[in-house]
Amino acid sequence: MAQSFERVLRGGTVVNQDGVGIRDIGIRDGRIAAIGSIPDGAAGETVDCTGLHVLPGVIDSQVHFREPGPTHKEDLETGSLAAVMGGVTCVFEMPNTDPLTTDEARLADKIARGRHRMHCDFAFWVGGTRENAADVAELERLPGAAGIKVFMGSSTGSLLVEDDEGVRSILRNTHRRAAFHSEDEFRLRERLGERIEGDPASHPVWRDVEAALNCTRRLVGIARETGARIHVLHISTAEEIDFLAGHKEVASCEATPHHLTLTADDYARLGTKLQMNPPVREARHRDGVWRGVEQGIVDVLGSDHAPHTLDEKAKPYPASPSGMTGVQTLVPVMLDHVAKGRLSIERFVDLTSAGPQRLFGLRAKGRLAVGYDADLTVVDLKRRETIRDAWIASRSQWTPHDGREVTGWPVGTIVRGRRVVWEGALDERAQGEPARFD
Repeated sequence: MAQSFERVLRGGTVVNQDGVGIRDIGIRDGRIAAIGSIPDGAAGETVDCTGLHVLPGVIDSQVHFREPGPTHKEDLETGSLAAVMGGVTCVFEMPNTDPLTTDEARLADKIARGRHRMHCDFAFWVGGTRENAADVAELERLPGAAGIKVFMGSSTGSLLVEDDEGVRSILRNTHRRAAFHSEDEFRLRERLGERIEGDPASHPVWRDVEAALNCTRRLVGIARETGARIHVLHISTAEEIDFLAGHKEVASCEATPHHLTLTADDYARLGTKLQMNPPVREARHRDGVWRGVEQGIVDVLGSDHAPHTLDEKAKPYPASPSGMTGVQTLVPVMLDHVAKGRLSIERFVDLTSAGPQRLFGLRAKGRLAVGYDADLTVVDLKRRETIRDAWIASRSQWTPHDGREVTGWPVGTIVRGRRVVWEGALDERAQGEPARFD
């Protein structure tokens, strides 16, 4: 008897752990049920993917969707809409909301807000603090928790553990991989005078290379002392790449599309729209982060999607907030690097699907395999488009990439077998569920 499927993706070029080739994918009950050559008539719906590439669903492990809190700039619904419009099937959302996500009740509240209201699947980082350090072993294992996130340098929100003993008290109790914003708060305070009123190009002068490198050195030392595993977010310096190359057994790291694409020269064009923590720096640092990608030092890509309204970003520096949209542009910006030969499509999949699964212990996501969730990102590697603010679904409705011409575009986003987005149209109502972890 022929197998039957709810949906078959036919004739696409599948990119997976076993190579690249034209294959069909059969979906049943939200999971992948077959990969290979599937007979005609075996599905309730057939999606023609001829000429397209079918990737494991893209996972963005660092987004800020602002809910609960300043939802005038983003919330879980609008942020996740931006995600699926850009080909992202699962996100890990950050804890610096209002109130902070630092205990079981606040995590449960976020999960309740996200379930069947977010368009993609999701997990939430729990903020590590001095006050909850003794509880992080339990907090990191709660359903829907991506792990523990610690801010060692001040950024948006009030989460901050800047001292070694505070970090040590958290890492003594973690068992999963803890994530860190690694900038030295003590140095940032000392260098506040380096900020120049009205000049966002002074942002990387204030938050300099030493602020990032010193903190990452401290962090790795504490991780070795406590036997913990750590994940250094949004690497922005060539020096950190060189340092982390010698510490991969304890430290993984993330690169962002903006640190791989933009440079300090772009402050003249973008002004405060380029303002991020840690900053976009000179071209040698962009090239250094690329070296980390090419040498396998960088483990994952994350967008660090952190929206603010245009009115907020228009405030004169340093009153302007740090942050930009990014979840919707992650796929097209990085596929353009694929088109330019800077990145292979296989490495892109490793950084956005297999890498997050490997680091954080995601269950049934991150690869295309029978029995896994049918999370698929369908892309056209030859399609040329221009990214525009009008395309951005985030409530903040802007991108620093406005006007950027790219080759490579997300065509479809399939989450647990549901065709959520196809050719720019939202096909199905929100059915997002918490991701599961080992």
